[in-house]
Amino acid sequence: MSTAQLASRPVALPPVPAAPTAPTRPRGRTVALWVVMLGSLCALPAFTTDMYLPGIPQVAADLGSTEAMAQLTVSAMLVGGGLGQLVIGPLSDRFGRRAPLLVGLVLHVVTSLLCVVVPTMSGLIALRVMQGFFNAAAGTTAMAVVRDRFVGSEAARVLSRLMLVIGIAPMFAPTIGAAILSEASWRWVFVLLAAMGAVLALIVLRFMPETHGSEQRVATRTNRVFAGYLTLLRDRQFLALAVLPGLSFGVLMSYVVSSPVVFQQEFGLSHGQFSLLFAANGVGLVLAAQVNAALVRRVDPMRLMRFAVVAQTVTAAALLGVVLLDVGGLMGLLVVMWFVLATQPLIQPNAAALAMSRHGEIAGTSAAMIGAAQSSVAGVVSSLAGFLGGGSVAMVSVMFASVLGALLVMAVATPAFRRRR
Repeated sequence: MSTAQLASRPVALPPVPAAPTAPTRPRGRTVALWVVMLGSLCALPAFTTDMYLPGIPQVAADLGSTEAMAQLTVSAMLVGGGLGQLVIGPLSDRFGRRAPLLVGLVLHVVTSLLCVVVPTMSGLIALRVMQGFFNAAAGTTAMAVVRDRFVGSEAARVLSRLMLVIGIAPMFAPTIGAAILSEASWRWVFVLLAAMGAVLALIVLRFMPETHGSEQRVATRTNRVFAGYLTLLRDRQFLALAVLPGLSFGVLMSYVVSSPVVFQQEFGLSHGQFSLLFAANGVGLVLAAQVNAALVRRVDPMRLMRFAVVAQTVTAAALLGVVLLDVGGLMGLLVVMWFVLATQPLIQPNAAALAMSRHGEIAGTSAAMIGAAQSSVAGVVSSLAGFLGGGSVAMVSVMFASVLGALLVMAVATPAFRRRR
């Protein structure tokens, strides 16, 4: 899209209809523009996590702390992200999508710059909580915008397309981080993260229209907007669907948080080899996301999710056996791990789309609850691996426990395994 085509106001895409219950379904190039823009916003938290990973051993040494504490800076960002989404989601229902998003991006830039100069590990952990809180605006708003414009299987398809953009983060972020570490301190990672936040803020300011107009906003005081959480908390199936992405994401984040120690310390991989490993798993995530995007047009999202959770449980059990019995060494671990992670994109977008479809009138609050559950559950789960020792056995045990929890939640609180009458 050329700048000559842009109007003087910050609207570069077609106007959004007023009715929130019947979003339009843009096609072709317009959909691609939305996917790239929203995917870039969703990828910001992923870049904030993954670009930092190769430097975890260096961070621990530089700040005079342990690698377990350095790993905690990753989990801290996830927990902060969960809290941030709980606040930002309702605010986006009350004040629209753009304003909370822009404020969050600006404050992400500020906290990233503070991370550049922080002198202690405790200070870095606190700043990472704040960083997660503020850049939660990106993911929460992006999900709410999807609900503003898409519904049902179409929403699941668009969310899967977003996974293509988000999948680039695990493929390239550690490589970028490793390149920075080869020439400079880990603190320069946060300089680049600040620059990314600033660029995204400018893109939103110039190109992203308001998809939640004043006539659609909750016409009450701000404190009443948060009452939407009571509605969501009474919906047992919504809660189950909101927790499922968190447990599934916990599988991925247990790998993400533990992998620097497991593969660089336990198996002796270099920064470059570690980055290639991340890229290989990123390819699996992208391919599975596109398979899901194609299948949701023909197969019910609940059926896809049921298959994926069962498949992930089986492969995670196999992975635990490989590690405990030392079958195949590093290559055996990597091959089975690839299949475990490749099932995740068939769980997260489908669960999120099904949950969002239940309460379209409070899409921002729904997105916040889903995102908060995802970040908080994944943050708590992933931190367990570090407390259990941070090795491959701890990492894989936590991954298996997380996916087993997802299977139990789906079986007990959703109709996935119930016969239709």
